[in-house]
Amino acid sequence: YAANKPFLPFLFVNTKIYSAIYTMSASVVILGIESSCDETAAAVCIDGQIRSNIIATQAIHEQYGGVVPELASRAHMQNILPVVQQAMQQAGVGMAQLSGIAFTQAPGLIGALLVGASFAKSLALALQKPLLAVHHMQAHVLANLINQPAPAFPFLCLTVSGGHTQIVLCHSPLHLEVLGETLDDAAGEAFDKSAKLLGLPYPGGPLMDKYAQQGNAVFTFAEPQITGLNFSFSGLKTSVLYFLQAQQKTNPRFVEENLTNLCASIQHTIVTILLKKLKVAAKQTGITRVCLAGGVSANSGLRRAFLALGTQQGWQTFIPAFEYCTDNAAMIAITGYYQYLDNRYAPLSVSPTARAAFHA
Repeated sequence: YAANKPFLPFLFVNTKIYSAIYTMSASVVILGIESSCDETAAAVCIDGQIRSNIIATQAIHEQYGGVVPELASRAHMQNILPVVQQAMQQAGVGMAQLSGIAFTQAPGLIGALLVGASFAKSLALALQKPLLAVHHMQAHVLANLINQPAPAFPFLCLTVSGGHTQIVLCHSPLHLEVLGETLDDAAGEAFDKSAKLLGLPYPGGPLMDKYAQQGNAVFTFAEPQITGLNFSFSGLKTSVLYFLQAQQKTNPRFVEENLTNLCASIQHTIVTILLKKLKVAAKQTGITRVCLAGGVSANSGLRRAFLALGTQQGWQTFIPAFEYCTDNAAMIAITGYYQYLDNRYAPLSVSPTARAAFHA
């Protein structure tokens, strides 16, 4: 005590500094890493609040008309370190302050997943911090918990992405039940592949949304009749293909002359299929808190129709901010946060999986 007397004035004068350091050390700080497809992303979550969300996109795939797995993996290797560094810097935290490292474990492109998993495992080992393996689709659902007001549990979530379409009953952050899912193609695939039939460049989904806003749904396409709460979109694509082929036999410029109306009609059909099932799910469960999630939830036509249906049905409706709809690391970090609170740590031997059933 006597030897450290000169330190005492500094200690008392700087109590605010020490209080801040103590508060940060007592906080739960999660680094989230996302690398399931063609976006390299990192985010920091502190006590359930997202403090940074950095995404590096890969434009190289546009010239190939789709994601090339090998090129995606190489880009992840180049991007992951600067993306993580930027996320940490923006959040104002250092590596030593991390409570755990969360990463996308499944599903996705295996090479892309391996980059994120290897980085996360190495960082967890070096820092002696818990590793948190996150299911990509669970993270999309929990993106609804990022912004306020967040939905109270239980709630329903229609999750619509390029690779998945699901209706999920959310009992709690870590207890999610899939009520229905696609039996073949996802809604996002239906958008992109239909757009390709119309001659639109990759990624076609956002372009179809843009053109749809300028047209009218004047054409009719098949709606696959699937019992229960499951979905099917392969028949819709076939319907679009046969319709275009028939029209182009008599008018080779049919697509060019009717592009906006075709986009509006295809989009209207996909949205109708999605919301019909969601309406049935709400009726069966009696739940009136309903959410939208996934990359396709950024589609303006789906958002408008979803909100309109919610008003008609008397639902409380929730949609994540645009930056949390498409693939991002904020949703990985928030999911990792809840897993950390529940001590759901993953062993360092955990391996990424390209396809994985959704069990949460």
